[in-house]
Amino acid sequence: MSEPNVLLAIDGPVAVITVNRPEKRNALDLATVEELREALADIARARCTVFIVTGAGEKSFVAGADINAIKARRRNDALAGINTRLMSAIENHDAVAIAAVNGFAMGGGCELALSCDLRIASENAVFGLPEPTLGIIPAAGGTQRLPRVVGLGRAKEMILTGAKWDARKALEFGLVSEVVPAAELLAAARAMAGRVTALGPLAIRLAKQALNASANMPLQSGLVFESMSQAVAFESKDKLEGASAFLEKRKPNFSGE
Repeated sequence: MSEPNVLLAIDGPVAVITVNRPEKRNALDLATVEELREALADIARARCTVFIVTGAGEKSFVAGADINAIKARRRNDALAGINTRLMSAIENHDAVAIAAVNGFAMGGGCELALSCDLRIASENAVFGLPEPTLGIIPAAGGTQRLPRVVGLGRAKEMILTGAKWDARKALEFGLVSEVVPAAELLAAARAMAGRVTALGPLAIRLAKQALNASANMPLQSGLVFESMSQAVAFESKDKLEGASAFLEKRKPNFSGE
């Protein structure tokens, strides 16, 4: 029996998703996309606070879509937005998503990393959106999320010139927040996850929603959304526990309620 395309390990509030097609550079095909969606549902059911996404092997995080599959796709395949819906499911998931980029993150792999809330890269990571070399465009959020992360000018540089960014350039341009040796990548991602889980889970969920909304709302609408989110937080058990723990000089015991 063959191994699944996606491996999921859940340890308390932290889950790790591993795209498990190293012989195909962890390329995204329809079966892998479906398994990723199932993993996201399992994480939601387990009420994890954070999940890490990485790729199997040492060469690739996710190296985009299968080129044979791209060759066969037609207009209706694009309009179906299969990969687009996956990236949106990651971006809008209740849990915080951390991309641990271990090698090539090209095309759909770069878009997968962009859909995550936080990104950390190994020293051998390479990012790119080379779809125009195939006569198509990045269409799983690449033209929309990359400018929001690195700015319009940098996004145009990558996409319109076919540029590939190594880990150091990705760090310089703000695409990732940390670069570590390959052997330390997962440990560094788990350490980042630990910093997330130390905070109030309801507050993290509300803050993620407000941050995502900021890209889609005028400032005044965003401020109203922020105030409404704070109103929910003010009525929570976690707010009372957090304030009490601070005053009592102890570690808070958050419940997520």
